[in-house]
Amino acid sequence: MKFFRFIPVLAVALCVPAYSRAEVADGIRAVVADRVITFAEVEELTQPAEAELRREYAGQPDVLQQKYAEAVDDSLKLLVERALILHSYEVDGYHMPDSYIDQTVQDRIRERFGDRVTLMKTLQQEGMTFEQFRTQIRDQIIESAMRSQNVQRELVVSPYKIETYYKTHPDEFKIDDQVKLRMIVLNRTSDNDTNTLELAREILSKIKEGAAFTDMATVYSQGSQQHQGGDWGWVERPVLRKELSDVAFSLTPGQVSDPVDAPDAVYIMLVEDKKPAHTKELDDVRKDIEKTLQAQEQAELQKNWIDGLTKKTFIRYFD
Repeated sequence: MKFFRFIPVLAVALCVPAYSRAEVADGIRAVVADRVITFAEVEELTQPAEAELRREYAGQPDVLQQKYAEAVDDSLKLLVERALILHSYEVDGYHMPDSYIDQTVQDRIRERFGDRVTLMKTLQQEGMTFEQFRTQIRDQIIESAMRSQNVQRELVVSPYKIETYYKTHPDEFKIDDQVKLRMIVLNRTSDNDTNTLELAREILSKIKEGAAFTDMATVYSQGSQQHQGGDWGWVERPVLRKELSDVAFSLTPGQVSDPVDAPDAVYIMLVEDKKPAHTKELDDVRKDIEKTLQAQEQAELQKNWIDGLTKKTFIRYFD
């Protein structure tokens, strides 16, 4: 980074502190060198994922429990990585000017809070001191800079590697049959509702008499694409429910379906165009493959870097 510079200083000796049973009972989840990771920190980092998991797996308690355990493990792993990186920064002889940290803190205050008064009120509500806030930002800067220095370098992927990936991963570039689809969705009001099907027949009659499908969709459809004239774009079979895909892929370009009577709604579909199954050409996916290979190489660099830090650093976990 142009505006950031590490300045080597005399490395400090590694010191592994002793921890009492009382400290463990108070909630220590792991110790990395002289840094403590608490159960509360792991839980706090996991909270956003937990909320999303509860929404996604509501009614599936066993799956939810498994996914939550995995999220907790991921949070602990991330916190351990951060502690390893910060410890490496300290013992490997790097230094960051306080003036740079202070300037970044001021920038964050302006961006997130507007002014210092609002910041202090927010910190008070969250039970955090200004010094803790400053330390948090300092650690974020250090972690980002260390990752950038050790991992996020510009990687050049050779054409040979790109072509080899393309040849050895053919399934990734296969495209199933596709239809360019518009759809009118009419939700049922009850299990015994017959009015919705009758409305669908009336709409279809208007379309056959010359009314534009897009206009009918904009006026009548209750689907998420209503204001786009019912436009679903190009879709493959797996995107649609079977009763819909069977009908959609039997239509010819320009053909409108009869009403499809499903338990939850009645559907009318227009197929504007069709594409047969095919494999994308190499030139069409070259950039995507390059990004994939760069990401893989960066992930390998990061793994090797973190593994190296792990081998030379004291780590202890507490259940």
